[in-house]
Amino acid sequence: MTFALAHALRLWGLDGARHELAAQRENEVWKVSDGTRHYALRFHRPGYRSEAELHSELAWMEMLGKAELLVPQPVRQVDGTLLGRVEGRHVSLLEWLDGRPLGEMGRLAPGLDAEAMGHTIGAQMARMHDLADRWTLPTGFQRPDWRRSGLLGPDPLWGRFWEHPDLDPEQRQLMIATRQRALAGFEGFAPDADQGLIHADLVAENVLVDHDRVAFIDFDDSAWGYRDFDLATVLVKFIGQPEYGRLRAGLCAGYAVRRKVDPGTLDFMLLLRALTYPGWILSRLDEPGGRQRSTRMLDTALRLAGDFMEERLR
Repeated sequence: MTFALAHALRLWGLDGARHELAAQRENEVWKVSDGTRHYALRFHRPGYRSEAELHSELAWMEMLGKAELLVPQPVRQVDGTLLGRVEGRHVSLLEWLDGRPLGEMGRLAPGLDAEAMGHTIGAQMARMHDLADRWTLPTGFQRPDWRRSGLLGPDPLWGRFWEHPDLDPEQRQLMIATRQRALAGFEGFAPDADQGLIHADLVAENVLVDHDRVAFIDFDDSAWGYRDFDLATVLVKFIGQPEYGRLRAGLCAGYAVRRKVDPGTLDFMLLLRALTYPGWILSRLDEPGGRQRSTRMLDTALRLAGDFMEERLR
């Protein structure tokens, strides 16, 4: 056990707890067990989120958990605070949630019914948005902004997707033209679009399925944004797969039980969501599997960009 890990465990009174590395991507995550309960100990990536943003993420998750939405519940340190600091890195502790991911690499996990799962996810997402709208934000609440500038500005949150090195000149021009047209497209709907706090990263790996229940995990990218962006994030990696139509139908039906879904806005958000990924992968191209993921992301983004420019996006 490293000194940093031992120090972090001590902050939560978990000295000597069993531990194993669970993930080492955006954050370093350890699964910790005290003999009766399991936890996720997160060493947050330096420089990615400010202290205020991390406090805000944890406060939102704590509120959702208290409202009995199935999300990882933050655990307070011995001193009563949610966020610690060890060797210059922020650390936090969450309750560990069991379940299997909804899917991976654009395919639904075996044995799951796409429409039924979509309905469950949509209903839970709508409730999450309802709770966010009714919540009185704590003082100093800060999260990134995934709206017009964060998606399509000169320096998008996830990078300049139109500068991906694998784009040929024609493809690069398509991306540039799509960005300009999409920026103009905001004028048509943005004032009336449903906006507020969103999860912003509900890809299949961040939706855990446990029998008939689903849990939303990994609020690391939660932000201010358009609510249909959350719906689009669930769907975008399933585009072109046999499950897509039924997953979309179920997701929209489940969400519409509590909140409105506009198909045109959802289509626009699918385009915007797809455009973010070629920017996101830029700094990860040399990671294991990075090139393969990049190819899939570019294929989807170029497909939707082409449809959008030909006014065939549905």
